[in-house]
Amino acid sequence: MSQDLKAAVARQRMLLHERLSAPMAALAAACAASWPDRDALERCLADGLAALPSCKYLYLLDADARQITANIARDGLLPAHRGRDRSRRPYLAQALAGARFSLSDAYISRNARRPSLTAVQRVAGPDSTLLGYLGADFDLRELPLTRELYGQPDQWVQLKGDPSIRGGLFAQQRVESLMDARIDEVLDLMTELIAVHGVFHGKLHFSSSRATIWLVDDPYRYRLLDFEDLSDPGICLAYTNRGYPEEAAIPLSRVNEVFAGFRALRFMDDNIYLRSGSLNIFNGMVGLNFSCDGSHYMPWAEFLDKSLAFWIGGSDACALDDEREAG
Repeated sequence: MSQDLKAAVARQRMLLHERLSAPMAALAAACAASWPDRDALERCLADGLAALPSCKYLYLLDADARQITANIARDGLLPAHRGRDRSRRPYLAQALAGARFSLSDAYISRNARRPSLTAVQRVAGPDSTLLGYLGADFDLRELPLTRELYGQPDQWVQLKGDPSIRGGLFAQQRVESLMDARIDEVLDLMTELIAVHGVFHGKLHFSSSRATIWLVDDPYRYRLLDFEDLSDPGICLAYTNRGYPEEAAIPLSRVNEVFAGFRALRFMDDNIYLRSGSLNIFNGMVGLNFSCDGSHYMPWAEFLDKSLAFWIGGSDACALDDEREAG
């Protein structure tokens, strides 16, 4: 998980901690007054669900983390869980170590097989003696989060590919594809689709001579264009005329420069060459996948700043300095 994504998750966990700690503490205090009367405790938990509207199950454990009540759900009691030993469950680790209130990491639930988490509140008697633990299970779908849209940071990301492909890189050579033979026409057509016909994300698969495109007018479905489509400018008649979006992150005048960069990378070397390249005009990110199966995602301006010497030199597309020398 990237640092930015970790930070977004941490913000949500902090909000959950703030929202859940007070009602959990109040419910634990109410349960302590009825301890250890099981029927009274189960009634207390049923009443307590009102203060935790997103909770899936409530239950109580003794000091050894053995369950002493049924699971309390909105549609009734689940008595089969009485007597269950939860002491080895990861979500209890902090509580068993002495935490007054803890919120587990997310996990896949045993029954529903969905992302879930558990809040655990220590239950103490009048003299602060440990009586047990109050557990509350939550389905992540139902949690009261702000759910602000996570934004992917605009920074260069490099991903190494399949080691078996990397290992045999210098035993292979680029074979000219149908797209290679007419690459200038194909790139001009892709530029036109972006500039005038509402394509906001396009990916060119040079080795297999096809492309996938996403349109502003229908962003949830992609279109697949084969070589015959890409070699016929008449396909523009099939797509609505749309002005280039003002909110695009890359100026229209630079789009063809990005595609020219793809062309150069495709033919730069017999062993290390571009297999596919993509451009999204709204986030301005360029995606590259090379013959070594290495992938790069980077802002368009940073991509245009790189020369061919960069990709096939000391910091090449596959980070294969030692392998190149060994080969």
